[in-house]
Amino acid sequence: MRVSRIQAEENRQKVIDVASRLFREHGFDGIGLKELMKGAGLTQGAFYKQFASKADLAAQASGRALENGYRRWSDAAASHPEDPLGAVIAFYLSADHRAERMNGCPIAALGSDAARQGVDVRASFEAGVRQGLAILGSCMGDVAGDAPAGSAMAALSTMVGAVILSRAVNDADLAQRFLDTAADQVRAIAAAKGSAARRSSEGKRRRKSRKASTRRPVGD
Repeated sequence: MRVSRIQAEENRQKVIDVASRLFREHGFDGIGLKELMKGAGLTQGAFYKQFASKADLAAQASGRALENGYRRWSDAAASHPEDPLGAVIAFYLSADHRAERMNGCPIAALGSDAARQGVDVRASFEAGVRQGLAILGSCMGDVAGDAPAGSAMAALSTMVGAVILSRAVNDADLAQRFLDTAADQVRAIAAAKGSAARRSSEGKRRRKSRKASTRRPVGD
């Protein structure tokens, strides 16, 4: 039976969704096309009607995973406008997220794998990393710009590294300490940034005041 265009597109989106979870669980090279398509309830023969290659699917699945992950960040931040960074930290650096491999952060799950993939997969990850930096920067009060702020880069690196390390050990207490320590460090990064911004603002006000006090009225 011939599949309609609408059904074909629905099938394609389903494969991307399923692959985004299975890749996070098994790695890009840890699962084959047959298992991926079976997970979506489709046959392997339908794959090449929807995707150019497994790498093509990996790139699209990575983009989907990152998009969904950062939507959760944005939702957490929006639900706690009084402390958006705290909400993101509480979600990301939690025992629940540590255990959530299939639906958790794709950077923590697949970052090392992505480094060995082709340009399309790395491009999906780069776009996702930039999106994460933008969200963290916004939570930290950064002004939108082309270059990510160093504070956001330090925070993202700390958070992702903590999740990876917490998943790599058997000791539950040690795993939790990685998460808790990272949470403290990210808050410290944000606090230091806030202090630096206040010092800069106060310095500008003092310089402006000194300039105003040294001006002399122009005589006739």
